[in-house]
Amino acid sequence: MKKLDLLTPIGILFGIVVISLSITANRGIESFLMFIDLSSILIVFGGVLAAMFVSFSLKDMKLLVNVIRQAFKKNEYHLGELINTFTRLSNRARREGLLALETEIEELNDPFMKKGILLAVDGVEQEVIIDVMNAEIAAMEERHRRGRSLLEKAGEYAPSWGMIGTLIGLVLMLNNLNDPSTLGPNMALALITTLYGSMLANLVFLPLASKLAQKTEREVFVKQVMIEGIIGVQSGQNPKLLEEKLIAFLSSEEKREKELHEMEREEAVNK
Repeated sequence: MKKLDLLTPIGILFGIVVISLSITANRGIESFLMFIDLSSILIVFGGVLAAMFVSFSLKDMKLLVNVIRQAFKKNEYHLGELINTFTRLSNRARREGLLALETEIEELNDPFMKKGILLAVDGVEQEVIIDVMNAEIAAMEERHRRGRSLLEKAGEYAPSWGMIGTLIGLVLMLNNLNDPSTLGPNMALALITTLYGSMLANLVFLPLASKLAQKTEREVFVKQVMIEGIIGVQSGQNPKLLEEKLIAFLSSEEKREKELHEMEREEAVNK
């Protein structure tokens, strides 16, 4: 089960708190209440939703909730454990042959890795395995891109609908010029929709799309490591050489973490 990526909600809440504090710093809670306007909320949220209905199919729109949910989840990839798994598989394949890995396949949690090992056990050529796995990665990237495009488009539409709301407010204000005392309050209310649109775009939609793009990059990187490991196991590479090859993909921090885990495991065995 994926864990919650705490930085995502913390970042959004922090942005809201900072803006709220800047509003209430001089005039207290009364000034904050001035920034809450139901008409502006309806224009921005309703306008963005309407524009997305025009831009996307019903099938795509059904993905929106799931796409947003993914931005709040943490994808945990422990490359050190992944490398240890490939080292173990390589050791067994060299001792007992590739067919011996059939019993290991069901224990693998990652469907991508499981499919690659199954292709290797079936005796599929390396070039074909690489082509099949890269096609899987390309399909995944396209699915993720379609999901991100929902948030990116929402981020484009929100400021525009904020401006539309402002224009509506200005028209209503100009229609009541006979009462100068209403100009200031009406102008303030007219500008609130622009604020709502900009906040939605730059605090919610676009940052979430950026977070999803980073998650995709990381997932693609991990899958490329898996491909290297699968080919190493299939070709009968020396387990130690395969481990060293895969360790090259680790960052300095991940290398230190892997070394620490190995030391802890050795200590546990010695006890």
